[in-house]
Amino acid sequence: MDYDPALLRAFVAVTDTGGFTRAAERLHLSQSAISHQIGRLEAHAGIKLLVRTTRRLALTEDGEDFLRHALAVLAAHDALAHRFQRSSLSGAVRFGVPENFMGERLPSLLSRFSRLFPAVRLEVTVGTYLDLRALVAADALDLAVVMSLPDTDDGGTLLRPTQFVWAAAQSVEFDASQPLPLAFSPMPCVHRQVGLDALDTAGVDWRIVFTSPSQQGLRAAVLAGLAVTAVPHGDLEAGMVVVDGLYGLPVLPTAEFRLIRRALGNSPAADAFGRLLAEMPAT
Repeated sequence: MDYDPALLRAFVAVTDTGGFTRAAERLHLSQSAISHQIGRLEAHAGIKLLVRTTRRLALTEDGEDFLRHALAVLAAHDALAHRFQRSSLSGAVRFGVPENFMGERLPSLLSRFSRLFPAVRLEVTVGTYLDLRALVAADALDLAVVMSLPDTDDGGTLLRPTQFVWAAAQSVEFDASQPLPLAFSPMPCVHRQVGLDALDTAGVDWRIVFTSPSQQGLRAAVLAGLAVTAVPHGDLEAGMVVVDGLYGLPVLPTAEFRLIRRALGNSPAADAFGRLLAEMPAT
């Protein structure tokens, strides 16, 4: 049996105010409309909910129990309406994200945002950390996810920390007497910078044997046993293992994924998207 929320609200208003007249004032209805709604509710429930005393209306025993359930139903109804209300936000959000950030969780984030803010158009740019940082600085993007190293100060909002590691294919061994084969993206590239700086500081001999701007291309080269690469720990895939300490490989630095925004300030829609992204769980 379904109950009309409007009838339940009329019933609650009558019990709160003690009569039809004040309930009508609260709900901006006529007294006769309130009386009619209470009559419909009692007929629908098949019980008497209210009795008139000498001074005011009072609840019957059934009415007291009904009130408790009516309040719970209206609270759940209001929570549902608030959670899925349509937003008045409109316009466009220009968002930049690196290829390796969030993986399968990014589509769910975009889907959730589009449901909450259907009038907002999302323009997503996939690029490298350095390119995305430059686009934000040039006001070509509203906000972007970048990677901050310990010696950089990007500001913004911390999304999650990460640890760089050396990755190679499982069960693959390299000739320690030869320069270590590496796979990296072309410069400028944060992963390449982190890896080569650490190798040069440690005095490890190396050579680039595979270059690709694509993260998937680099992973393919590593899984094929062609080379070692430096990646955030979260980017390890099945078949990859951490080889820190082998072949003289030094420990790599920690880093942080941060959400940066353009200097001129963002629209309410871009701010809403940034809040939603920052609320996503780190794992």
